[in-house]
Order: sequence, then C-alpha cells, then structure tokens
Amino acid sequence: MNPLKKKPRTKELNPIPVHPEWMKVKISFPTEDDPVSKVRGEVSSKKLNTVCESASCPNLNHCWSRKTATYMLSGDICTRRCQYCDVAFGKPMPLDSEEPIRVAESVAELELNHVVLTAVNRDDLKDGGSEHFARTIREIKSHRPNCSIEVLIPDFKAKRESLDILYSAKPNIINHNIETVKELFSKIAPQKNYLRSLEVLKDISEHGFLTKSGLILGLGETKENVESCLEDLYANGVRMLTIGQYLQPSPTHFPVQEYVQPDVFAFWKSFAYKLGFKTVASSPLVRSSYHADEFASVSEMVG
Repeated sequence: MNPLKKKPRTKELNPIPVHPEWMKVKISFPTEDDPVSKVRGEVSSKKLNTVCESASCPNLNHCWSRKTATYMLSGDICTRRCQYCDVAFGKPMPLDSEEPIRVAESVAELELNHVVLTAVNRDDLKDGGSEHFARTIREIKSHRPNCSIEVLIPDFKAKRESLDILYSAKPNIINHNIETVKELFSKIAPQKNYLRSLEVLKDISEHGFLTKSGLILGLGETKENVESCLEDLYANGVRMLTIGQYLQPSPTHFPVQEYVQPDVFAFWKSFAYKLGFKTVASSPLVRSSYHADEFASVSEMVG
C-alpha cells in the first residue's frame, strides 16, 4: 500500500452540490513577492505540512496573505478515518525528529506573532504525538520568544501522560475540536468519542489553559443538538469557540446535508455569547484557525 495515497472513505459516491453564493470564495492569483508566495515558499523549502493545504481550507489565500499559517506536525497521514475530513488516511511514516526545529525556524523567518500547531492523529505512537508537540513548542519559544502559541490537538485518547507532556510545554491556548454534535459522532467520526472529547476539554481547562473548540454545521444536526453541544462545551471549560460550515471535500466523503444560512450562524454566535463564551467566530467560512491571532488577543484581554 502506498501510504501517500488517500484511501476512499466509502464506496458510495456523493456528488458535491453547487455552493450557494455566500460560500463562494474569490480567488486571487499571488505574485512572486506577495505574502502568500512567501508563506508557500517558506513551508515548502523546509518541507513542512500545513493543515491549510492538507485539509483543503477555503481560507488559504486569505490567511497566508496575512502571513499566518497552521503547521501540521507528525506527517500528513492520519491513523483515523473521519467521514468529513480531507486529510489522508493510512499508515504514517516515522516521526521526523528535525521537524520541530524547522517549524521554529519558519516561525522566526516569517516573524509570526501568533502560531497555530496541529497534527494528524498518531494512534500508532504510545503518547499519540504529544512529545512532538511539546518539542515544537519549546523550539518556537527559543527561536521566537514573543510569539504566542496555540495548539489544535487530537484527543490523545485522553491519556494522562500524553496530556501532561503537552501541558509541560505551556502553550498559550489549547484547542480540541468537538467537530460535530453527540448524535452524529458514531456516523461522522466513528473512531472518536464525544464524551472523551469533553473529558479532554475539561482537563485542559482545569489545568488553567485558555480552552478552545470548534463545531461544523451542515452534517444533519438539529437546532436542539447544537444547543446541547454548545452547553456541553461551556460546561466543560471551553471559552473560545469557532463554528463553520461543512464543505464536502470529494464525492467519496460524507454528503453535505445543508448549507446553513449566514443568519443562522449569527444566531449561534449570539447564543454562545449569552452562554458566556469569551470569543466566538461563527460564519460559513470560519475554520479553527481563522483570525486566530486576533481572537487570542481578545481572550487574553478579557481573561
């Protein structure tokens, strides 16, 4: 098996519906010396992965034009197969021991003030890849001391040792995305567990970290499902929240059930603030790291 080849998610083909007007992103073509080209050149020259590319994020040009990117650690092959995700699934390669240094050098070269680190699930590793996260955080602090660091982590199977390794590196914000509502977990993310994710989020909060999570809509959830999910997130210590629209990556992925109207996202933003969340980004094109630097600054001020 070629580990770089994406395995089909399902034998059934689900045609991708035409995007409504509010989901269409204006494409700009970067010039040789603009920020998008600078970020692309930097991550390419250091052989780094970004979730912006691996997960086919619609905001790539927008974020890269701001000289921001989300580095994806531990390779680009995930050990879990979620029905909504465009990251490749298969047998991962061994960890690259030099990757933390290259990421830190890239952060310094781009003069970033806020960086987001994420990773594929590495269930093949005893610690789930937490030590690799911690090493990268420490290298960034060494190369770019004033850069704030946000991590978007897998659940590490809620292992105490793995979480403690991550905590020891002291990132500024820890994000673990819930992704979908409890009622859809078994269908959308069968290798994950809703209650385990809540357990991880609660643990993060109880250890004193700014705690963040994200939800995607359009997978078939009901209004009641979303209300319960947001209440669960808040009750388990989450104070930073992102809500965005599910975009079907290919015909072999789970089909879009609904393109949620912008006013519905506005409703959930208001609902979340009333619950007590500190920062809420909620609109069709929002993703976990969208304007993460701005929201990090707001959270620190109100925290």
